[in-house]
Amino acid sequence: MDRASNKLTAKAILGFANLVVVVGLALFASAGTLRFVEGWVFMGVFFGAALAITVYLAKKDPALLERRTHAGPIAEKQTSQKVIQGLASVLFLSTLVVPALDHRFHWSHVPLPAVIAGDALVLVGFLAVFLVFRENTYTSSVIEVATEQRVIDTGPYAAVRHPMYAGALVLVAGIPLALGSLVGLLTFPPFAAIIVWRLLDEERFLVGHLPSYAAYREKTRHRLIPHVW
Repeated sequence: MDRASNKLTAKAILGFANLVVVVGLALFASAGTLRFVEGWVFMGVFFGAALAITVYLAKKDPALLERRTHAGPIAEKQTSQKVIQGLASVLFLSTLVVPALDHRFHWSHVPLPAVIAGDALVLVGFLAVFLVFRENTYTSSVIEVATEQRVIDTGPYAAVRHPMYAGALVLVAGIPLALGSLVGLLTFPPFAAIIVWRLLDEERFLVGHLPSYAAYREKTRHRLIPHVW
């Protein structure tokens, strides 16, 4: 491994470890206990899938892994996206904190099959994200256009214009159920609204900065759900 590869690997590992700590604290500090079985199972499912994708990118597409390590409000170049990313981060944490508080105070109950379905949705969401990564090496974490970037209209991009956001929404929809909370489902609509805001803002940027994107938008009519929207 050369120096650049070592640096990228170290950066990816540090980012992954930081996310584990943040998610773990959000779940178990809010739950007020480590005896949160649904939380532990969710952590295993979520980070097992995330680690598998990270390892794949490290081997097959380190350039994309590099793009994915630049994330968050500070990394964004557009003011609107800094705001969106900041709100999205808070709302994502709410999808963890509210179910954990539900576990602590027993606001609602979810039967085991629904919990399993929630974990399955998390995996389906990660699978969708993986298929996007495999198809498009330019899926940066921030809104930008690379020098040699071109419009991708194959694979999941042939069905909808924003398949990664669609996968992320499936994933997030599964989190409250996976954590055994019906009350936690209330966190999904605000998060979905932020994602819609982000993709609409992103489309305005791409039309102005990525050649052929306007034509792609005309050809692929739906943004998130085929034949719906």
